[in-house]
Formats: sequence, structure tokens, C-alpha cells
Amino acid sequence: MEVVRAKIMGFCSGVRRAVDAASKALDDKGNGTVYTFGPLIHNPVVLKKFFDRGLRVCSEGDIQNLTADDTVLIRAHGVPPSIERDLAEKAGAVVDATCPLVKMSQKRAEEFASKNYNIIFAGDRNHGEVIGIEGHAEEAYGKAGFSPNFILVRDEKDVDRIFSEGRIDFGRRTVLLSQTTFNIPIFERISEALRARIPDAEIVSSICSATHERQASLDELAGSVDGVIVIGGKTSANTSRLFESAGKKCRSVALIETADDIPSEFFSFSRVGITAGASTPDDVIDEVQKRLEEGPCL
Repeated sequence: MEVVRAKIMGFCSGVRRAVDAASKALDDKGNGTVYTFGPLIHNPVVLKKFFDRGLRVCSEGDIQNLTADDTVLIRAHGVPPSIERDLAEKAGAVVDATCPLVKMSQKRAEEFASKNYNIIFAGDRNHGEVIGIEGHAEEAYGKAGFSPNFILVRDEKDVDRIFSEGRIDFGRRTVLLSQTTFNIPIFERISEALRARIPDAEIVSSICSATHERQASLDELAGSVDGVIVIGGKTSANTSRLFESAGKKCRSVALIETADDIPSEFFSFSRVGITAGASTPDDVIDEVQKRLEEGPCL
């Protein structure tokens, strides 16, 4: 079997930065506990390694129990400003590992909110990055004396829905922003649907270059293989989007977390492509390739 890797896959710079920050915090922890606010990344293999080293997960309800000996890491997704303040008040140290591109999106949302825009945001409901950005926008609306109007959409049908529900305040200007890992073609369709309704709406794609590069690498790969394996956590938004995209371009597609999850039929293919989400470490990718090349365990 020939295994063909996508040219760009695996850890993005923001995830690698957060993973490195967590590792350093554990090395320097002293007598306290090191927490992340929410799971560090959406990859169970990586998380288990960190849990084995003593890393723990903190939620909003746990903040009151933090002590001055504890360290809390803000993961790559970022948090609302209210959470950041609460963490700083209770924990001995707060390490901000928010992805710089997410930071940029937070500031952009603040700027548009302070100018009283309708903010239409293309993203996943309940995703940590979206919750954080919405929190920054709502605080900026409040500081400027405006009522919040941050509207989440998932696809072009949602654009029609928010207009039918009267969610748009036509006394304000409107801007479309996006989650950094959002699906590129869907964002383009949302943009077209919004511009059809509001021709002068501002369109600002916040989709990071890593997402563009992974999608382009997958597109290049998919047409030349018998099947594609997407490696990554099943709760990872960007990994799920790679899987969805691969399914539209290749007949045989699988989403796996480890080499043990490889479907048996892939071992009968002569040429298999592999790609991986932004939270997937190199050693997991290497193990999947090795297993494919060696054949199934008997």
C-alpha cells in the first residue's frame, strides 16, 4: 500500500503554542495544580498524556475553588473577559495561551460592537472560541452604551431565518465575521446570502491561513487516492470539517482518533491519503501511517 500525506496537516501554530505553554506550566507548577479552562485541545490522545502529568480541567463553576497556589491556562480558544477577570482574582497565576488569531478576532468584534454594528458571526454554537468572542463583543457594546446584537449563523439558511425573525436592526450597519476554523465554502455562501439582503454589509473573513492550507491540501490529495483517513478528535470542529469536506470529494472516508480505529476496508486499498486536524500531534499521524503500511493487526 502507498500512503500519501496531505502536504499540510496536524498541529497549527496556535495549538502548538498552547500545548507548549501547558507543558511549561506543569514543569513549573510547584505545590499547586495546573488547570486549563476547558479542555486544552480537542484531542483525547494529547489530553490523556497531560492528565497523566497532572493537568486538570476547570469550568466556570470551579473558579471559586481555585487557590493562590494554582495556575490556570487559558486555552487557544480564548475566554470572555469576565472569565479572565474571575480567573485572575482567584488563581495564583493565569497563563494566556489564546491563539493570536483568535485574539485578533476578539479585538475586531470589540471594535465593531463599540461602533454599534449588527455583528453576524459564522460559527459553531457553544464552541469555546465563539463564546469568548461573543463575550468580548457584548462587553464592548455595554461600555459604549449600546444594546448587544451578536447573531450566530451556521449556514446560508440561517441568514434567511434571522431576517424573517426580525433579528437585524436596520438602524445599524452590519458586519459578518467568522470563527477561525469555519468552513470556507459555507462562509462564502453566507456572505452571498447576506449581501443579497444588505449590499453594503461588511464582510470580514477571520478564517485562519491554517484552515485554508489544510483544505487546499485535502483538495489536492482527495482526487488521487482510493480513500482518505482524517485523523483527529471527534469533538474537534476543524477535524469534523475536514471529514465533511473529504466526504464530498472521495468515496471512502474515515474519521479516526488513533491507529486502532482504522476501518478494515482501508487495508485493501492500494493508495490511501491521510490528513489531520489542527489538534492532532505528529506521533499519532506517524502511527496511523505505520499501521496502514504494515497491515492490520492479526
